Amino acid sequence: MLLDTPSLYFRAFYGVPDSLTAPDGTPVNAVRGLIDMIATLVRDHSPAELAACMDADWRPAFRVAAIPSYKAHRVANGDEESVPDTLAPQVPVIEEVLDALGIATIGVPGYEADDVIGTLTAGASGAVDIVTGDRDLFQLVDDAKPCRALYTVRGIRNLQMVDEAFVSQKYGIPGRAYADFATLRGDPSDGLPGVPGVGDKSAAALITRFGSLAAVLTALDDGVTDGFPAGVRNKLNAARDYLAVAPAVVRVAHDAPVPAIDLTRPAKPRDPERLIGLADRYGLDGPLNRLLGVLSGR
Repeated sequence: MLLDTPSLYFRAFYGVPDSLTAPDGTPVNAVRGLIDMIATLVRDHSPAELAACMDADWRPAFRVAAIPSYKAHRVANGDEESVPDTLAPQVPVIEEVLDALGIATIGVPGYEADDVIGTLTAGASGAVDIVTGDRDLFQLVDDAKPCRALYTVRGIRNLQMVDEAFVSQKYGIPGRAYADFATLRGDPSDGLPGVPGVGDKSAAALITRFGSLAAVLTALDDGVTDGFPAGVRNKLNAARDYLAVAPAVVRVAHDAPVPAIDLTRPAKPRDPERLIGLADRYGLDGPLNRLLGVLSGR
């Protein structure tokens, strides 16, 4: 089980009341919410291996170099991500708690959590569950592996299981074609413009007809007219520069330099004394006891 940790702690932050604070008044709603999320996931799915994947770089240079607008609307001061004032100080606490628990926590300089997930998925020898609130990771869904996404759109207790059939039904495309579909239609939430004038329906029609973005472009080069919605050929030609670089931005990496690390789900804390100190300082006894109970199989 691979956790898209930033996606989950953002959802915890907005889903758990900010009235939950540490004894000294420090906000801990995201910390508590994430701990309870992990407890529920472990209880319901019993993963033998578990990794909390992190953003070591939320806006990697290679993506910005290709498309400067990538996540540009989220930039605060300098090149820092705009994060709510009461969430930012909780992220280091989350990292400390995960480390003391012994849950593998992985971030790679120059890469996003998505890239860590993509690389671990590519190297996995068995089934993979990706827990995320980010549709970008639907591109990793693969029934043959199998790899599925557990999508948190309905909350952690009512996850949407995303497999190839779901992708096909939801978007009208082949089950493994989400990245090409997203490249064509764009994603304003990530600052990806897409091809102007090509929306969901046209993008789905193109990918369904030709099978992939590469095949669409080959057909365009070859002068094929059948299968292109009216006016779309001109729009694609006008967007050649974007289409030359966008796939490398949209696709998650499968070869990030992820360090070798034991992903075995811990049955007991790595550092019990530090965990007790964190629980006392931040008032986390309840959620940590629940998590420790499910980790140990109680």
